[in-house]
Amino acid sequence: MAKTILAVDDSASIRQMVSFTLKSAGYEVVEAVDGMDGLEKAKARSVNLILTDQNMPRMDGLTLIRSLRAQPQYKSIPILMLTTESSEAMKTQGRAAGATGWLVKPFDPQKLIEVVRKVIG
Repeated sequence: MAKTILAVDDSASIRQMVSFTLKSAGYEVVEAVDGMDGLEKAKARSVNLILTDQNMPRMDGLTLIRSLRAQPQYKSIPILMLTTESSEAMKTQGRAAGATGWLVKPFDPQKLIEVVRKVIG
């Protein structure tokens, strides 16, 4: 059975690129348009990995990570930030919130697949 990845980003083009890249590598992808949508979808089904942007309307990535980490089923699920934010301060906040890793946009599709495979196989 294919592993499921939740891709949370307010940019439709980024969601499409992430989805296309991951589906072509054999993963199932669920898309969410912002942090609130991502949280609702994560609560409604189980996923193996979450990829989230930082800057989104309604709920940003760090708030989403903290909200997910508060859920028992998401204590140990890998969560990767995929964002234009690359400052050390933001990465530190991400780690403190519970992010597993950090990828900077624009992303290299091959690198994304490598990181995902490393994290969830």
